[in-house]
Amino acid sequence: MNLAGKTVLVTGSTDGLGRIVARRLADAGAYVLLHGRNRERGEVLREEIRAAGRGKADFYQADLASLAEVRSLAQAVLRDNAHIHVLVNNAGLGSGPDINRRATSADGYELRFAVNYLAGFLLTHLLLPTLLKSAPARIINVTSLGQQAIDFHNLMLERAYDGGRAYRQSKLAQILFTFDLAEELKGKGVTVHCLHPSTFMDTTMVRLNNVKPVSTADQGADAVMNLIVSDELERRSGLYFNVREESRASDQAYDAAAHAQLRELSRRLTGLS
Repeated sequence: MNLAGKTVLVTGSTDGLGRIVARRLADAGAYVLLHGRNRERGEVLREEIRAAGRGKADFYQADLASLAEVRSLAQAVLRDNAHIHVLVNNAGLGSGPDINRRATSADGYELRFAVNYLAGFLLTHLLLPTLLKSAPARIINVTSLGQQAIDFHNLMLERAYDGGRAYRQSKLAQILFTFDLAEELKGKGVTVHCLHPSTFMDTTMVRLNNVKPVSTADQGADAVMNLIVSDELERRSGLYFNVREESRASDQAYDAAAHAQLRELSRRLTGLS
């Protein structure tokens, strides 16, 4: 994909991996729609991109722990933009020092499932008509090598809460969503892929967990950019990548019954059904 003049939305783009990806997209001539919770950081990045004089950028503030704010984000993006050529669902919560303290979103859902998965699910569906109108277009879901089967009988982990499981379950949900949406969009000019960008990158998320980085955020950005621009992926969809290598996700990602159950549940939880 030639990014010159293309409109790209990157969630969670005021820090870490998302920030680097946003800068690279702008350097390639794209119009980057920045997103984050912190307006000051978002506006600083917007001005940095504008000062570089290559691409251009605007900032949208939203807390993805609230589905109402996800809807407001989508409304604002659609109000201002006739086309969206790439959506990168990058925003998310990692582990962190409070990982084993169960928290809930504004809508009462387990927080990591809400932010890492439900927000992206809802945002993607709200933007989908415009993505289809802008085809060829791409959707990239930033997930993780850390995956664990979804327990549909204890989805919000109200019993025996474990923060690591909450994170891994939310990341596998992203992968099921990727595969399911790719099948739905087959032949419509919008491809969907997901990836584990790199292991323990040198980002704020990793440092807050007191983990020594073993890769750089630039390596993760390389992997994300590959899925955005690769000519080889123009006619392929529904793939999971471990960095830049096509790989296999956890077994549940290929379970048709799990796909259907998660799809129905997600539509109900986000008010799409």
